[in-house]
Amino acid sequence: MKRGMFSGLILVVTVGSGALAQDSIPPSERGVRIGITYAPGTRPGMLMLGGELEGGLDSARTILGRDLEYSDQFEMITLPTGDSLTLRVGTTAENGVTEAFVNYPLYAALGAAYAVNLYAGPDSGVVITLYDVRGEQQRTEIQVPRLDPTERDFRMRIHRAADEVVRIATGVPGIAATQILFINAGRIYRIDFDGHSVEALSPPGGEAMSPVWAPDARTVVYMEFRDDGRGPLHLLNLETGERRVVAPTANSQSQNFAPAFSPDGRTLAFSRANEEGTDIYTYNLADDCCLQRLTVGGFSDNLSPTYSPDGQRIAYESDRPGLSQIYVMSSDGTGQELFAPFDYGVSGSSHHPEWSPDGLSVAFDRYVARTAQIFLMDVGSRVVRQLTSATRNSDATWAPDGRHLAFVSTRTGSYQVWVIDMETGRVRQLTRLGEARLPAWSPRIPERNNS
Repeated sequence: MKRGMFSGLILVVTVGSGALAQDSIPPSERGVRIGITYAPGTRPGMLMLGGELEGGLDSARTILGRDLEYSDQFEMITLPTGDSLTLRVGTTAENGVTEAFVNYPLYAALGAAYAVNLYAGPDSGVVITLYDVRGEQQRTEIQVPRLDPTERDFRMRIHRAADEVVRIATGVPGIAATQILFINAGRIYRIDFDGHSVEALSPPGGEAMSPVWAPDARTVVYMEFRDDGRGPLHLLNLETGERRVVAPTANSQSQNFAPAFSPDGRTLAFSRANEEGTDIYTYNLADDCCLQRLTVGGFSDNLSPTYSPDGQRIAYESDRPGLSQIYVMSSDGTGQELFAPFDYGVSGSSHHPEWSPDGLSVAFDRYVARTAQIFLMDVGSRVVRQLTSATRNSDATWAPDGRHLAFVSTRTGSYQVWVIDMETGRVRQLTRLGEARLPAWSPRIPERNNS
């Protein structure tokens, strides 16, 4: 590839808003940066190159650009609206040989460390090319086959390509090919990581709660409350649509809820409530048997289990000290102890722990001045810090990169799901549907068996 040259060109470029200073954050997004410091300009610049795509595939570029922006790994560089210059990879011919023409000096002058280009490939596909501007070389070329904007998997194919671009550029896979479950009006919905493709998963007329993803991201488990007082757990196969009850309730008044998969997917931990209180049980999904009780509450409530990434421990909430607080135990129920420190008379109750993918942190809700806020605890030191402060914020769930959290907030007046980048403090609204509660972030979505 040949190095292009430029001269006499003056441009005003806009850098993406991922590194906004505190005073620049809109009022509805303030209050989530407690404990986060960030030096603007430390992320590499990413330039999306122009050029037309045929057959309506220009939407592929829109999706890819948004995915890279929402990864929070880059400063996205755009030209001012209406500027006459179009940046694209061209071709040059010399001695009868045609080669790609990549104007690395121009892209470097615009502040780009990377540039990504899309063009229509064979068989109605798209080719995505990532260029290392500083190294003046092509880093990767991704072939995305059979793209049809009306195809069910169209968006997910682009999401997976975006994740590969992020991986090549940073060494860490992206999270565009993920989805978030949430509850709205008694039904379970899923939504893409970028806030698009909202889809209902549970039937209407029910009262669904507590959705959770299996580690393979092909099935989900949730509780559905019934008029007869029972609350069974349903396992839903997302590829076939098949539903079945797991861990059947022997007592008609018992309810099973707040499920959590073990990292290997073989075991399901959950809370079971009856007239004696609420305790944590496990069920062997692999063999469809073997209910085991881990806590004996003695009329106290033990709720919301979450496995450590190695599967050796379970964090959960318990009100045995009076107010609910975060406890921890071995996965077999032994060694139960207080996990997250709190101050009597100062800290409020604590709920909904969620272990981070790297095992280093636990996110949970804690009431401050009678309002729920998100807190983080460093597992090694057990130091607790407050993450949010404005309005009500609760129900945190980790993205598989361990860098992003989704949570529920009332900062726009109703309960909606928001996403925060833990490194920059940037927040964005994910849902805009009724009132959204109890989000659950998926692992990376695998290719469909029939794709």
